[in-house]
Amino acid sequence: MTTEQPQTPPDQPQEREPFHLSVFAKIRGYFLAGILVTAPISITLYLTWVFLKFIDSKVSAIIPAHYYPETAVPGLGLIIAVAFFITIGWFARNFMGRVVINISEYIVDRMPVIRTLYGATKQVFETVMGAQSQAFREAVMFQYPRPGIWAMGFVTGTTKGEVQRLTDDEVVNVFLPTTPNPTSGFLLFIPRKDLIFLEMNVEDAIKMIVSGGIITPSDPTLNPPQPKNGNGKKK
Repeated sequence: MTTEQPQTPPDQPQEREPFHLSVFAKIRGYFLAGILVTAPISITLYLTWVFLKFIDSKVSAIIPAHYYPETAVPGLGLIIAVAFFITIGWFARNFMGRVVINISEYIVDRMPVIRTLYGATKQVFETVMGAQSQAFREAVMFQYPRPGIWAMGFVTGTTKGEVQRLTDDEVVNVFLPTTPNPTSGFLLFIPRKDLIFLEMNVEDAIKMIVSGGIITPSDPTLNPPQPKNGNGKKK
């Protein structure tokens, strides 16, 4: 007695995507890829052009027209500004330059409101731009504005003076920037024990803050630098 083998149903043809839809999907993919490729460089070039035009407008306003033609190449103002600062720096390093600066500071120091603004501004620039300055060299995380919510900031120095004297713990000056404009923010005095010092560098931390978290740097602890041999090459 033979048993009938169950008949396998014939392979049903798979439904294919209509031709016009597949072409549209490819075109859309190419379009998005084109945006991803050209948008970063285009935005960078545009912002650079805006910055150069801004500098040019400020420089051309203080230079006579016959010395600064309207058809000047964009960026000429920036070159002039850089040359100006280099010249001033060279002059300030000379004896006559130091004499002029000392006289100017003596005059400013006699002005009630201006001396306060000048002194604070000068101290900030000397601290940030000093070779041994620790300002904005470390990125940290801390709980703000309440426990359970984390924020990112930058260490600007160790708290000193009356603020440190009135606190029980060792306190650190931390600048909490805003997003997407990191030039504004808040100055916080946070105990060192409440800070988590990050391995990421300041540049990556600023990118993350400016992008609102869209750009997330990779964890540097997952790819530690390899030790080098005597020839300076990685093993």
